[in-house]
Amino acid sequence: MKPWGGGTTDQVKKAVIIGAGPAGLTAAYELLTRSSDIEVIVLEESDVFGGISKTVNYKGNRMDMGGHRFFSKIDEVNEWWDRMLPGRDPDKEDDVMLSRHRVSRILFDSKFYDYPISLKPETFINMGLRQSILVAFSYLKALLFKLPEDNLENFYINRFGRKLYSMFFEYYTENLWGRHPREIDASWGAQRVKGLSVMAVIKDVFGRIFAKKDRVVETSLIEEFKYPKYGPGQLWEITAKKIKESGGTIIMNARAVGFDVADGNIKSVTYRHDGGEVTVDADYVISSMPIKDLVAGMNDVPADIADIAAGLPYRDYMTLGVLVSKLELKNRTKIKTVGNIVPDCWVYVQDRKVRMGRFQIYNNWSPYMVKDLENTVWIGLEYFVNEGDEYWNMTEEEFSKLGISEILKLGIIGSGSVVLDTHMEKVKKAYPAYFDTYKDIDRLTSYLKSIRNLFCVGRNGQHRYNNIDHSMVTSFETVKCILTGSDDRDAIWNVNTEKEYHEEKN
Repeated sequence: MKPWGGGTTDQVKKAVIIGAGPAGLTAAYELLTRSSDIEVIVLEESDVFGGISKTVNYKGNRMDMGGHRFFSKIDEVNEWWDRMLPGRDPDKEDDVMLSRHRVSRILFDSKFYDYPISLKPETFINMGLRQSILVAFSYLKALLFKLPEDNLENFYINRFGRKLYSMFFEYYTENLWGRHPREIDASWGAQRVKGLSVMAVIKDVFGRIFAKKDRVVETSLIEEFKYPKYGPGQLWEITAKKIKESGGTIIMNARAVGFDVADGNIKSVTYRHDGGEVTVDADYVISSMPIKDLVAGMNDVPADIADIAAGLPYRDYMTLGVLVSKLELKNRTKIKTVGNIVPDCWVYVQDRKVRMGRFQIYNNWSPYMVKDLENTVWIGLEYFVNEGDEYWNMTEEEFSKLGISEILKLGIIGSGSVVLDTHMEKVKKAYPAYFDTYKDIDRLTSYLKSIRNLFCVGRNGQHRYNNIDHSMVTSFETVKCILTGSDDRDAIWNVNTEKEYHEEKN
C-alpha cells in the first residue's frame, strides 16, 4: 500500500469516517471486509444510523424520512443489498427485502395524475379536452423551439412544454427549494430527471406494446422496487452491527468539528463527545458530512474556497406522522390494498392552497411499518423548510395543527376520519441545493481533491443530490482508491454524472 503521510506511523493504518449514513457505513464495511491492516472509526453526530435514510419507530409505527425506493442499475449495489438482507419469507424472517409495486401520483386540482405523467385515458379525462389540446401544442412548441438550458425552468420546459411544466413542476419545485426554478442550476434536473420527458413516456408505452426482454427502462418509469421489511433504517442498523462484529468502532453522538491539515494531508480529526473534545490521528479521512461544515473545520483554507463552502445552500425537511382511522381518498385503481386505501407510496402535492409538498402512506411501503394495519392508516406529511424559519421553529402542537388542517383542506381525511396520534420529525441539510455559490462548486471540488488522504462521499459529502445507490458507489470507489494507493479521485466524483442514469426518488 502506498504511504500517504497521514497521522499514524504504525503498520496498521487508521481510517476515520464521518457519518453513519449509507455512504459512511458502506465505506466502513467495505474497508473492514477487504483489508486487515486498516483500523476503522466511524463518527456519527446523532444517535441513530442511516442519516436521512433512517427509520423512526414511534409507538410501533415506523416512519421513512423522505421515502426511499431500493432500485439500482448497478449490480454491485444489488448484490450488496441481497447480502445484507438475504431473507425471502417476510412472515418468518426479519432480515428481508420486500418486492413492492411502485405507485406515485400527483394531486393537482383535486385529481390524481400518474407520476411520471402517463398517456392513460384517465390523464386526458382529468385534464379535459381544452387543457389536453393546450398541453399538446405547448409540447410541440417546445420540440421546435428549444430554450437555452441555463436554468431548471428551461430544462423542464424543453422536455415537457410550458403548460405541463406550469401544472406539475413549477410550484412543486419552488416549494421544494424555496426558489423559483429559473433561479436554480439546470444540473439538478440533469441529475434527477435526465432521461425523463414526454418522449420517454411515449417510448415506454410503445416499448410495452412491442416488449423485448432486454429493453431499457428509464429509471423513473420503473414499476417495482425493493424495500426493507422495517424501513430503510433496518439495512443500516444491520450494516452497523456487522461493522462492529468485524472490529470496527462506531461512536455515536460524536460531531466532527476540526481537521488539522498539513503538507496536503489531514493529520487528525477532532470531535465533540460527552461534553468534551477528542482528537484522533488519521491516515485516511472519509467524509459524508456537509461540505460546508467540513471546510469550516479545516485550518489554512484559502479565503475564496472558504467563501464558496460557506455559501453552499441546503434545504431542510420536516415530516408529521399522522395516525388516522381511515382516509377519505377512494381507491379507484385496480390495485388491491389492505383496507382498500389508495395504493400510493407517496403523492406529490401541487395544490397552491397548502404548504405541504408531499405525503407518504407508510402502509403501502411495507405492511410491517404499521402497528395496526387492519384498523389504522399511518401517513407522513412532508414539508420542505429552512432551518430556523417559521415552520422549523413551530412547536409539535403547532405543526400538528397545520398538517391536519391541510389534509382536511385537500380531502385526504374527512369528517368520518379520526386522528389518533401525531409525531413530528426534523432533518437538517436533507437536500443540497443548486444555487448561490453552487456555481463555483468545481473550484471547491478541486481543492478538496488536492488533500491527498481526504475522500468525500455521499449526498452531502459531495453536495450532490445522490440516491442511496449512488452514495454507496462513491464509497465503493473510495475503498478501491485507498487499497490501490491511487491519487485519482475522478471515479469517486464522477458517480451520478453519467447522462443515461437518473431517478426521481428522494
